[in-house]
Amino acid sequence: MEIREATDDQPMVIEGYALKFNRASSPMGVGEYTFRERIDPHALDNTDMRNAVALFNHDQSQVLGRNGVNLELSVDETGLRYKLTPPNTQLGRDLVENVRAGIISQSSFAFTIPDNTDAEKWTRDGDAEAPYNRLIRSIDHIYDVSPVTTPAYPDTEVKVSARSLDAVRALDLPPKWQTEREKMILLQGLD
Repeated sequence: MEIREATDDQPMVIEGYALKFNRASSPMGVGEYTFRERIDPHALDNTDMRNAVALFNHDQSQVLGRNGVNLELSVDETGLRYKLTPPNTQLGRDLVENVRAGIISQSSFAFTIPDNTDAEKWTRDGDAEAPYNRLIRSIDHIYDVSPVTTPAYPDTEVKVSARSLDAVRALDLPPKWQTEREKMILLQGLD
């Protein structure tokens, strides 16, 4: 995140990336379902960002801006970039000072993925700290972009849905052909 100082013809703005493509997250999740996540460069191709807001720490009571008012969102080869003209409120002034001082230097975003199997891909090829990997292929809605104190991701924060946990659990199951083979062997032994 950086501040562009005000000039005679331009207001002060805070710019940053809410997410960056192909960057591994810090470990997320809980216990045996700890994972790292990456965002595919095409994940935002069909994303609805029309009513996205800028919040501080994803807090709905700490509103900094709204897309089309004092917030601009754009997608480039790096990721989702935002430009926020902070409001002349205590929160806006405090944010500017905290960014200037380097106290607040990271960003995050809140999103949902479409309810289809192609939206994400789970694999069990991680490491000891995070045994699973999640690739987000499609994001259907961006709710907010947020300057944050501590992101779960270098640039994003997410929660695992129940559907996602089912996909992770399925990675530990034997392949379907193996299960069918074992059933056939068991049935043959009963004859």
